[in-house]
Parts: sequence; C-alpha cells; structure tokens
Amino acid sequence: MELTLEHVSKEFGRVRAVDDVSLTVRDGELVALLGPSGCGKSTTLFLVAGLYRPSAGRILFGQLVVNDVSPQSRGVGLVFQSYALYPHLTTFENIAFPLRVKRASRAEVTRRVHEVAELTGITECLPRPPAQLSGGQQQRVALCRALVKAPAILLLDEPLSNLDARLREATRAEIKRLQRELGITTLFVSHDQAEALGIADRVGIMDHGKLVVLMTPMDLYQRPPSRFVAEFIGTPPMNFMPVQVAENGILFDGASLRQLPRPIAQGAYMLGVRPEHLHVAADGTLPARIVLVETLGRDLLIHANCGGVRLRILADPETHVGPDDHVRLRLDWDRAHLFEADSGRVVPFAGKEGSVL
Repeated sequence: MELTLEHVSKEFGRVRAVDDVSLTVRDGELVALLGPSGCGKSTTLFLVAGLYRPSAGRILFGQLVVNDVSPQSRGVGLVFQSYALYPHLTTFENIAFPLRVKRASRAEVTRRVHEVAELTGITECLPRPPAQLSGGQQQRVALCRALVKAPAILLLDEPLSNLDARLREATRAEIKRLQRELGITTLFVSHDQAEALGIADRVGIMDHGKLVVLMTPMDLYQRPPSRFVAEFIGTPPMNFMPVQVAENGILFDGASLRQLPRPIAQGAYMLGVRPEHLHVAADGTLPARIVLVETLGRDLLIHANCGGVRLRILADPETHVGPDDHVRLRLDWDRAHLFEADSGRVVPFAGKEGSVL
C-alpha cells in the first residue's frame, strides 16, 4: 500500500513540530527518516500511526484519507523504541495481544503467532516472559506483535537504539530481510545514519520539522545537495575548508588550489571533502602537520592541521606518520564538493578530467 503525506504540519501550542511535510512511500518500499533529536521525525511517524492528528495537510493510505481514522482502524503495525512489552504475559501472549483485541479465534491466534515467531526465529521463546529474554529477543517480540496483524504499513520508531552495536547490526539486517520478504510498506525512524543508510531504499533527512531532502542512500553520500546534509551524513564526517573563488580559481589560505574550467561567482565558499578522499602523498598540494593518529583497525584516522583547519584523513594502516610530522595532502577533486558559504547550497563545479559534480 502506498503511503502519502501532503503538506502535513503538526503544532503543539506555538511549537510547529512538523512543518509542511510532503512525502510518498511507494508500495513495498522502506523509507527511513533521519535527523537530529527534536527534528520532527518521530512526530511524523506518530501522525501516520494516528496517535496525533495533523494540524494541516492530508495523510493517505492508498487513495483513502486517514486523518480522522482511529489508530486501531488504520491497519498499521507500530514498533516503539522501548518495545512496550507486557511483563506479566508470556512471549506468546504478548504477540497474540492484538489478535485477542480483535477477538480472533483461538486457532487463528495460534497459527499466526507461530508463523511470525518462526519467521523471526523466536519460536523457542514463546513460553517465556520478557524478563527471560535478551534485548535482541525482546526487539523481535515487539516486531512480531506488529507483524501478527498483517499490517498494510509498518512503522518503526528507533527500534534498535537499545541494542549493543553488534546486535544492532545483525537485527538491522534481519528487519531488512523481513521487510523484503513480506513486501510491507515501511517507514523507519532513526537518529543513527548507519541504520538509515543500511536499511532504507530512500532516506529522508529532517531538520526543524521540515523534510530537507529525500534521496537514495548512495546519492545522499555521493551527491549531498547542501552542507547540512553533507555534514550530517558520513562517519567520520566530511571536512570543510573555507575557500575563496577568484578569477584564477579556488584559493585556500591565500594559495591557489585549482583552476576552474568555467566561471563561478567570485566570493566565499566552503570546500567539502570526505576523509577517504584526502591522501598523505609526496605530490600533494596541501602542506599539513599531523596532530593525532587513531588506529581504527582496517584504517588509520589521521588528524592534521592545514592552514588553521583541522582535517581528518582515512588512510591505509601501512601509512607511517606520527604527531608533529609535516606532510603534504592530495585531494580527490572529482569527489570534492563546493558549498555557498551563506546558504550552504551545493555549487556544481568541474572536477578531475572536467567531470561536473
């Protein structure tokens, strides 16, 4: 089922938590909403669930406007961050609860509970109460309780935030497998970019109640439309260098970095480059001093001071540098980004071999 939000806003008194959001989640698609705390992503999810009513705009399930439809009549499955399991009930009864409310027959309850438990690999947990389950198992119980209703739309509100890193990665893959297998239209809310980029078909980034952009994970990373998006996506984060565009090209710290094959309005800009697109190299054009070297396992994260700007470089572990070493850095120009200093909007410019970014 297709989910559509048309110019949806939600106000709490004088606070506009969701501001004119328009969004379409295609049938069977998984869309993640990503953004800093307080950006409105969970409020948007709760509007879809029916826990809040929009102050303006329309929410459609297929062709049906559901603004005035009660939560229990919307046919959605909702998984909360806290799981919200009943401690006095067994796993079986927790999963069966939505079916009991609908007065499903005992045979149907048993069949559907075992179906979703087998699908998520927790059949052996059915007799146990939540207190006897691990965090990952409790998360799967909450997911089963949402799936047992055979919802047309699945809503996930930061369901992995209470898990440790390794379990979070495994569970993320499991959710994606289940969503693909069942073909459920899914809206997933997260503040963790690795979760959003790893699980979603498309990612919407929110800021101050607005949907800033909706793109595929790869496009978000490789072609960010603004400095805000570029800064928010990527770990370690993108480096930003204040530069000037003059007649003779791009200048940094008073020195020319690169000629431009076509004119760009002169003035102040920010040059963005990801840590993996900076290299310690003898033929580099940027002089720098090493400040710190962190060992990340497969990579080194090198912190360097370059013209008064702190830069991060992801390097091969065989790179032999240490604090206070003076080195030169080479920049991959075909992977660089230029942003307007004031607005933060991206400015296309010619990269290596004349390719337009």
